[in-house]
Amino acid sequence: MKSVLAEQSVERIENGDKEKKKKKQRKTNRRSKNSSDVEGSNGRTSGSKGKDCSSITKQQRLNHSYELEAMRASNVAFSSVPPMYSDGRAESGYTGSSGSPVVPSPEVSRQLLSKSCPDPRDCEQSSRMDGELFQQIEGSSQRKIFSSYWSLDAVKEALEKGEAFKALFRVNVHNRSEAYCKIDGVPTDILITGNVSQNRAVEGDTVVIKLDPFSLWPKMKGFVTENVAKSEETNISPEKDKPISHLGKGERSADNRNARRKNAVDVAEDRPSTNGSSVIGQGVNNCASRNDCEQKGNCSAVEKLCGLLSSCPYKRPTGQVVAVVEKSLVRDSIVGLLDVQGWIHYKEGDAKTGKPPLSLTDDEYVQLIPADPRFPKLIVPFHVLPGSIKARLERIDPTLKAELVAAQIVDWGEGNPFPLAQITHVFGRGSELEPQINSILYQNSVCDSEFSQGSLASLPRVPWEVPEAEVQRRKDLRDLCVLTIDPSTATDLDDALSVQSLPGGFFRVGVHIADVSYFVLPDTDLDTEAQFRSTSVYMLQRKVPMLPPLLSENVGSLNPGADRLAFSIFWDINKEGEVIDRWIGRTVIRSCCKLSYDHAQDIIDGKDEMLRNDVAENGWPALHGSFQWSDVIRSVKQLSEISTILRQKRFRNGALQLENSKPFFLFDKDGLPYDFVMCSSKASNFLVEEFMLLANMTAAEVISRAYPDSSLLRRHPEPNMRKLKEFEGFCSKNGMDMDISSSGQFQESLEKITENLKDDSVFVDIVNNYAIKPMQLASYFCTGNLKDNDAEWGHYALAVPLYTHFTSPLRRYADIVVHRAVAAAIEAEIPYSKHKHTSIDEVRGCFTGIHFNKDAAESMEGKEALSVAGLKHGVPSTERLSDVAAHCNERKMAARRVRDACDKLYTWFVLKKKKVFPCEARVMNLGLRFMTIYISKLGIERRIYYDQIDGLCADWLEATSTLILSKLYLKRGGRGNFKPLKEVAHLVSPCDLCVAKCSAMSINDTKSSEAEVAPAVFPLTIQLFSTIPVVLHAVGGDDGPLDIGARLYVTSYYS
Repeated sequence: MKSVLAEQSVERIENGDKEKKKKKQRKTNRRSKNSSDVEGSNGRTSGSKGKDCSSITKQQRLNHSYELEAMRASNVAFSSVPPMYSDGRAESGYTGSSGSPVVPSPEVSRQLLSKSCPDPRDCEQSSRMDGELFQQIEGSSQRKIFSSYWSLDAVKEALEKGEAFKALFRVNVHNRSEAYCKIDGVPTDILITGNVSQNRAVEGDTVVIKLDPFSLWPKMKGFVTENVAKSEETNISPEKDKPISHLGKGERSADNRNARRKNAVDVAEDRPSTNGSSVIGQGVNNCASRNDCEQKGNCSAVEKLCGLLSSCPYKRPTGQVVAVVEKSLVRDSIVGLLDVQGWIHYKEGDAKTGKPPLSLTDDEYVQLIPADPRFPKLIVPFHVLPGSIKARLERIDPTLKAELVAAQIVDWGEGNPFPLAQITHVFGRGSELEPQINSILYQNSVCDSEFSQGSLASLPRVPWEVPEAEVQRRKDLRDLCVLTIDPSTATDLDDALSVQSLPGGFFRVGVHIADVSYFVLPDTDLDTEAQFRSTSVYMLQRKVPMLPPLLSENVGSLNPGADRLAFSIFWDINKEGEVIDRWIGRTVIRSCCKLSYDHAQDIIDGKDEMLRNDVAENGWPALHGSFQWSDVIRSVKQLSEISTILRQKRFRNGALQLENSKPFFLFDKDGLPYDFVMCSSKASNFLVEEFMLLANMTAAEVISRAYPDSSLLRRHPEPNMRKLKEFEGFCSKNGMDMDISSSGQFQESLEKITENLKDDSVFVDIVNNYAIKPMQLASYFCTGNLKDNDAEWGHYALAVPLYTHFTSPLRRYADIVVHRAVAAAIEAEIPYSKHKHTSIDEVRGCFTGIHFNKDAAESMEGKEALSVAGLKHGVPSTERLSDVAAHCNERKMAARRVRDACDKLYTWFVLKKKKVFPCEARVMNLGLRFMTIYISKLGIERRIYYDQIDGLCADWLEATSTLILSKLYLKRGGRGNFKPLKEVAHLVSPCDLCVAKCSAMSINDTKSSEAEVAPAVFPLTIQLFSTIPVVLHAVGGDDGPLDIGARLYVTSYYS
């Protein structure tokens, strides 16, 4: 098999005379000889330390140059907010609503697992890479490329001794040769550079890593704090020449086979952050200093590593993967395009050399290029290809390259430079919306199939009415003026609001949440499927619901004019926004109307005079019950005033708000996007948000006190302190005061900056973008897992000690879990009153009221009442709730990835229609090779690379951080891998601009984007935060992964 592979590899790459082949072979032999000198048992140095280290550095630099060569504006991945990906899927199976799933037989899978099948045509973009790849493939049949994974026993022993660390593997989206591993409790991520060090780990894997010796750690790029300069001057590092394994209890000798190049580039700003801290809102480092650890003598490896990083904050720790302990299930759903063009070139090469055309055999392969640049290219053997794809390859069908497919990694052996895969799903053309959306859902394991018959059997029949017996068990609020405020297109109405004026200037505000737990009972088929889906997934024009529509849009939704079951929370609030008293219980309500955010905003702004005329003609909703529009207007205005007071109080107490404008897409009658406009939150959005936050905080307080070991809460850790300090340095450098000592001071500083920059909204967005980067993502957790460290329960951004999700049970399973705990706490008050031989009115609120009776909850009677109620309502155990929390976190992140991917897809589709979209951009980062720009009209960042461009001269003035781009009017001489100028600049003739402008004026057309944005001229001088004209365009689709490309917009007569 291997000999056949090597023979075919030669045939695919040579395509020239024998002399060239001999020269290339001699070059291969020389490099193989050099490689063998530095190759050890684990793929690293084994001989002379200095010589071997330099050899590996040279090879890594060569590989790194290939990675950088492929990085251009069209290859930069789209990202609005850096996403955090969670590994794992609930099930490996998938039932889609469209497409043609193809799953090989078990026999085929066993054949795949038994073969080692690298493809010599990987990275076929340039002949230079072809030769290098062939050398790598050819050598792989004779020696190992990657080191063997440690055994489970070795991993366990190393983890116990502190000689290795368990971590989550994350790949830099801009440069796949760089990955980062987060060790719990360590403030800085570990850099894993190069394919050999990454050792076949892929995005989302849980890995075990071994750190390199301290002396090989590179300097942290961009570190600017005062302590750094002092540390560098004194260079105090007692352990710098020892390997990091000495941080554990069992010390081992330095293993210089872990050597790596010292000039590793740190691009941590291009990856998602996952660092954490335990102190809420104070921004302090929780790690003990190294001296303290040494004095105590009992510090763990993590504490000692924290101490080392604290004393040398300018150093970036590096390491290598020694084992993959949990493979990410994302490996099963990698979406991309087949490299059909490379296959056609191979066949055409055979024809040119006079060789007879070969039929497809089991020993041939085709390459799959993933749409996500963080994943390696995959090798798919022909004998496992679906029949339809194999037939199209045999007849060399060029349209096959546009087919979007999904593949599963089957094997990645030590001698294979690329993983072996099989195709599992075919979606359709990559330039069409529906195949792309289906692939996004598939890649994120979102189940969009029909609900099971078992789930549907649990639902009530329609028409449905609230049973009279249930009305008797609840508080009847059908005579209360209750209303909903939602997006105009919303169909699942989770929440409603009410307000009443009380004597003494008090208000009684009510939040009413759909009682979904009444319909979704624990351990039923419906509950199992809801937990599996975990969340509804929204895609602007499409929704994948968590619950069947009969429940989420009908009997469970708080539709106007219908009797509905709810959980209601009432607060008595004074004029200062202080909660004086509260009540929580199960109720029956009847909403009087469904307002949109625009309707509520018009009422807040006093634009409600149209309500005096025909309501239907003005687009206002129907009013139900005995209420008048005056009741609705009064309620909305009072709620707005109270929410404003609560919001101001929340920010005074240290809350943080980071928000940027987002594009709002306009759709035609066929549901296709044709344009976008920017939108921002309104006062009506804040009105609803404020009361939902208060309800969530109230629910968190109730359940955490009643069930301290089995409550589902939501925590938000402190920001990444290193990145936060970098942001502080950025602000200071640009004349802005920034206090990062707490979330409250952070918010106050941002408000002052926003006020000072009120005339430059784009720069405010840039500041907010920088401020978001250090932030971590909030996550669900079980209180029993952090029982001894309740300081980590808090929410940094909200500046509150307890928070959960309670207000959206129709679209979040976590809220259903919380509802069950709240219901149990409410019900436990009844048997407790019987034990105490008192009336329910005397003890009502002892577990749920504003004055929590701790003695009652900890008494034998209280514990028994809470335990019995918990069993009845399905309050889970600590172990089970931990699994639920982990799954909810993973599914919530998947829903976020789907939303971001769909935003990118719709943007790409609009730009494809427009062909080019001129707009202004602000330069956020500037350097020798590329610039990072911020496009305010879309709220996204792009990169423009200008090095090695034919016809362009880029002069970088380091002293003034200035870039001068000039046009060269002569072709560059000599050999060089230069890209055409059109890849970095969109050149237009001044004559064409004049004609277009006159044409637009002649037909009285409105100003187009081209007319609004004036192109620049060469030479172009660019500095940090300069405003420059650019054009955006759609990249890929049928011929590659789709992306949003950006180029300079320049006018020239020499276009």
